[in-house]
Amino acid sequence: MIKTIEWTGEGVRMIDQRKLPTVEEYPVFRTYQEIAGAIRTMVVRGAPAIGVAAAMGVALGIRDSKAIDIAALREDFKQITDTLASTRPTAVNLFWAIDRMKRLFREIATDGADRQTITEKLIKEALAIQAEDIESNRRMGNFGQELLPSSGTVLTHCNAGALATAGYGTALGVIRAAVEHGKRLRVLADETRPFLQGARLTAWELWKDDIDVRVISDNMAGSFMRQGLIDAVIVGADRIAANGDVANKIGTYPVAVLAREHEIPFYVAAPFSTLDLEIPDGSHIPIEQRDPAEVTHIGGVRIVPDGVSVFNPAFDVTPHQFITAIITDRGVAKPPYTDSLAAQKDS
Repeated sequence: MIKTIEWTGEGVRMIDQRKLPTVEEYPVFRTYQEIAGAIRTMVVRGAPAIGVAAAMGVALGIRDSKAIDIAALREDFKQITDTLASTRPTAVNLFWAIDRMKRLFREIATDGADRQTITEKLIKEALAIQAEDIESNRRMGNFGQELLPSSGTVLTHCNAGALATAGYGTALGVIRAAVEHGKRLRVLADETRPFLQGARLTAWELWKDDIDVRVISDNMAGSFMRQGLIDAVIVGADRIAANGDVANKIGTYPVAVLAREHEIPFYVAAPFSTLDLEIPDGSHIPIEQRDPAEVTHIGGVRIVPDGVSVFNPAFDVTPHQFITAIITDRGVAKPPYTDSLAAQKDS
């Protein structure tokens, strides 16, 4: 299994996803500030993986804090969590993981508490978040694989695999589970401009797993659907509203529209922690705007004329009516999502 992120005595080791597929490199990030930088610059990406990284960043920051008493440690904790929370606004798992670490810290960082015990408990919690993510992905895979055909072609957009999680994957986890159950699938991976997560990361992951994968450019999907060459679409998510609206990598929405037009099922796979049931619909999801250079340059070479500006939103929102089912680690939710997703909260 790909080791996306790993806690070590020296710090947090993560595969540098910016350098894949040509270079497989695992730098160690030794401070919470370095981990925040790794999240911001997309060394690590994917909502679940970002959450794990943030939890480990909190634990690392407290471990290395120079605070002389609990009051000072509380101030350091706030600085650590504020720094990590400011990295990327759309992926709700980031805030979910930080909130979980905050709840534990409030419980254990009492006056007179032992610093070593506090540190050990925070590290244990971060590692629990990592282990739970892998297990939830496997449950999700087992739920979702039943929806895929026994043979055929599945389209995916962006990367929602082991690299986007603590391991195994969400959308790719469903595909992996289907293959493990003997289903014969071919995967078409949208290249996913401008960061090319599909071409660089999804193709790399599936190739390493000996799963049949072909890369297509983003503007080919509709043509392949019209020819009857795609049997299902499955993507991940960075935030899901209470009504089932889904924020995912930019370009997901037009794929969903095309799938509906061609009567192809469109599935979303994400852990329950990606659900934000506090917001009623996708209009409340903040959309991250990223560096224009991701659009104007490829491999450091400028492809857009000097002086021409660009837009670079990292995500779009797919309205719930375009989604056939939402697969979580608690089961498969189907319309109406306001009811089915709320029911999962109590399951």
